[in-house]
Amino acid sequence: QVQLVESGGGLVQAGDSLTLSCAASGVTFSMTALAWFRQAPGKAREYVAGFSRTGGYSSYGNSVKGRFTISRDSAKKMVWLRMNNLQPEDTAVYYCAASDRVISSSQTRADAYANWGQGTQVTVSA
Repeated sequence: QVQLVESGGGLVQAGDSLTLSCAASGVTFSMTALAWFRQAPGKAREYVAGFSRTGGYSSYGNSVKGRFTISRDSAKKMVWLRMNNLQPEDTAVYYCAASDRVISSSQTRADAYANWGQGTQVTVSA
């Protein structure tokens, strides 16, 4: 059974940094696409960053490129999202997602992921 547990959210000021963590269990890292999504109130779930199933390729949403960095440790079964220069528009609930069936063309789509964590709130004040 796949379980994803996020942590590290909080309230920060604009320009601050924050690192989110996702502890994954029940997954085989070498065969699982892992990603971070976020959802702000009243908005659709948005792709933030993710790794391909093999872990050899990472990608980022346009709004976070150059500010956020995704990383992973297969031995620890952990995925992190380092967020620098946070802005109020980054305020959202951040979710960790996993799928062993997603293909590259659907990697940024939320409906391609079958497994989700409970989410962690990130609030950025101006």
